[in-house]
Amino acid sequence: MTKFYTKAGDDGYTGRLGKGRLPKNDPVIEAIGSIDEATAALGYARAQSDSPATKKLILEVQRDLYHIMAELSATEETADQFRVIDEQKLAWLEESIDSISDKVETPKEFILPGDTLPGGAMSIARSIVRRAERRVTELYLINAFDNPNILPYLNRLSSLCFILELKENQSVGITLAKKTD
Repeated sequence: MTKFYTKAGDDGYTGRLGKGRLPKNDPVIEAIGSIDEATAALGYARAQSDSPATKKLILEVQRDLYHIMAELSATEETADQFRVIDEQKLAWLEESIDSISDKVETPKEFILPGDTLPGGAMSIARSIVRRAERRVTELYLINAFDNPNILPYLNRLSSLCFILELKENQSVGITLAKKTD
C-alpha cells in the first residue's frame, strides 16, 4: 500500500529541490503555497468552463505554474534545470490575452464578480494569482531568485484571468452586473 504522507515535515520544515530545508513559514514556501493555491483555483475555473479553448489555455498555464513552483523551490545550484518561464512563454501569454481581448467587450466600470459560475471562478483565480504575485515580489526584491520573467508572467496571468472572466460572462450574454436598488 502506498502511503500518502512522509512525516518529513512534522518538524515544521520542508525540503527543497536541492540540498537543504526551509521552515514552512519561510517567504519562499509562502510564495510557492500561493502559487499552488492559484493553480488549484485555476483548476476549479477550468472545470467550470464550457469552452474547450479556455480549458486548454488554463491547463497550459497550470503547467507553467508548476514549473515556477519548482524553480522557486530549487536551490541556487539546481534552479537552472527547472527554468521554463522565459521570454517566449511570456510572449505566448501576452498573445493569448490579446487574442481573447479582441473578442470581448471591455467594461467601462469596475465589475462585480459572480454573474456566472465560470466567471466567478476566474475572478477567484485572479485574486489568488495577484496574491501569489505579491509573495513572489517579496522574493524578487531580496534577490531570492533571478528569473526576470516570473513576475511579468504572474502579472499577465492576472490579466488573463480577468479577460477570461469577461469571456465566460459574455458567452452567456452578460456584459456587466445588473445594478439593483
